[in-house]
Amino acid sequence: MAEKKREPVTEKRTVIYEVLRVLAIIVFHTFLPVRFHHRERLDRERPYVLIANHNHALDPVAMAMGIKHDQICFLGKKELGGNRFLRWALAGLHCILVDRHNVDMEAMRACMKAVKMKKILLIFPEGTRHHEGQMEHIEAGTALISMRSRAPIIPIYFDRKLSLFRVTNLYVGEPIPYDDLLAEGINAETCEKMNERMRETFRQMIAETKKN
Repeated sequence: MAEKKREPVTEKRTVIYEVLRVLAIIVFHTFLPVRFHHRERLDRERPYVLIANHNHALDPVAMAMGIKHDQICFLGKKELGGNRFLRWALAGLHCILVDRHNVDMEAMRACMKAVKMKKILLIFPEGTRHHEGQMEHIEAGTALISMRSRAPIIPIYFDRKLSLFRVTNLYVGEPIPYDDLLAEGINAETCEKMNERMRETFRQMIAETKKN
């Protein structure tokens, strides 16, 4: 008798994640107010990949507050895990540490595993914090991870840096289509096309927010 195919297993939220999320709800409704627009677009079947511009160290925490029922995995620079305690805490938050300046195959495999386990993966395509608003520079590997995941790619735009007592708006966009690029094959050319598609998505989101 053929063995029944098993569904991927998703991990439960860790205690440290639950505690941080409760604190986030308090902080982001008082001191660092955050307002989600089209948050319902995050209430979808896993897995999916989130991409966002990056202005503040607490951006991943703000994003986690908007996802009510699931724990997100996110990429962080390897320098964050500078000691044993920090590595333990980041592991509890499901942070994937990555070498931003080299091709990090271990981080790539961890990202692919997260998607295979039907998780939500958060990527900051710029690889570090920028305050210009417009996303132009995109780190190598972002498109590769995005397309290899075969998962919906959901863009989120922060309209400003998180600031004391000033509202930061988070705009959740529609999934970025890329089936046509997959049909061409995943290579350097289609990865660059995907990068440009991400840039154009954020250009349009910025333009839309300025109209409102």
